[in-house]
Amino acid sequence: MTARDGPQDRYKAVWLIFFILGLGTLLPWNFFMTARKYFISRLEDPEETGYFSNQTNEAALSPSYLQSMFDNFMTLCAMVPLLIFTCLNSFIHQRIPQQIRISGSLVAIGLVFLVTAIMVKVAMEPLPFFIFTMISIVFINSFGAILQSSLFGLAGLLPASYTAPIMSGQGLAGTFAALAMIFSIAIGAQQPESFIGYFTTACVVIVLAMFSYILLPRMDFFRYYSMKDKTEYRVYNAELETKRDLIKKDEPNGMEQNNSKIIPIHNPDEKPSVIAIFKKLWVMAVSVCFVFTVTIGVFPSITAKVSTVLGEGNRWGLYFIPVSCFLLFNIFDWTGRSLTALFTWPGKDSCLLPVMVVLRVIFIPLFMLCNVQPRDYLPVVFSHDAWYIIFMIFFSISNGYLASLCMCFGPKKVLAHEAETAGAVMAFFLSLGLALGAAISFLFQMLI
Repeated sequence: MTARDGPQDRYKAVWLIFFILGLGTLLPWNFFMTARKYFISRLEDPEETGYFSNQTNEAALSPSYLQSMFDNFMTLCAMVPLLIFTCLNSFIHQRIPQQIRISGSLVAIGLVFLVTAIMVKVAMEPLPFFIFTMISIVFINSFGAILQSSLFGLAGLLPASYTAPIMSGQGLAGTFAALAMIFSIAIGAQQPESFIGYFTTACVVIVLAMFSYILLPRMDFFRYYSMKDKTEYRVYNAELETKRDLIKKDEPNGMEQNNSKIIPIHNPDEKPSVIAIFKKLWVMAVSVCFVFTVTIGVFPSITAKVSTVLGEGNRWGLYFIPVSCFLLFNIFDWTGRSLTALFTWPGKDSCLLPVMVVLRVIFIPLFMLCNVQPRDYLPVVFSHDAWYIIFMIFFSISNGYLASLCMCFGPKKVLAHEAETAGAVMAFFLSLGLALGAAISFLFQMLI
């Protein structure tokens, strides 16, 4: 962008702020998801295993129903509130100021994490702890939904490239959480104190996101685009009135034809129609929904239950899931999201994009045929760790890349004054995919 067009994003400050805010949207969920070993250990019978069990003995234990289904319930309690509150945000974002939605959500998420860190030192019976954990996940993802859809709507006002830092920040959130968990295991994850530091780290990142958001309105680049969205149509309409007087040719339905080019006249005070916007971007919306339905259908409810054949009796058994499942997924998911900053193939009007999205369904049977334990029906076809790792790399990079493309293209298929609403609609369908994936994960679990 040249100085003639408007101010430049000096030092990429606005890009970096959106990156940090993207990090803050998914960091809470990823910290809960990656800490599954901690939560499952708290669900063991304290009379048999003590307050914190040694992870090396977990495989030898007969897991309770709450333990065996923890991943499924955790995902469901996360994704259904995410869907509901994203849906609400699609309609209330025009009534509640964006500053209140974003800053309020960050404060609420930070408080829930602070309470979670404190609860590490509080002894509880398995069932009350399970209920408390699920309630915490519901709260975090409810506010996370409002935060996420508000950010995508805000990014819709800026050039298309400013959706990419949100997606990249979300990808880094999982990597950050996985590295924090691996560090906790290295220093002795059976000690409660290590998890106090683990959850407190998330609080620190949320505080950083709050400060970043406070700085955003001070950036000339951001002010230019946010103000331009509210004023350019008054100027544009004034120019059209002048043209109408000169051409003296009126067309019905608020349309004026000049040199065979139809120019729409927009009322800046008119609220964009959600239905009308959806009709313009439904391909991108359904595509991002399907991407996350496939992803959450197997991750982490299936992928986190895969057992290593190389780590039996050694320390690789402790690190296999944190590294091969969570760290690997998030690194390559982040890579896929970040690739959209370099190129955006195929284009927003290409039929190849939805085809590529549908082809990802092949990962569902591939992971179900890995060494998932326990299992009752399906045989193990891909028992070696290498197969699981190869599937995870392609699974994660395709998730990040295709989801980012859809989220970037969606708001660009509508008019500029509809971009914020389009961003909220896209965030809703993203959340719908997450909720559908969480629901069908129970089916996939039963089929194995």
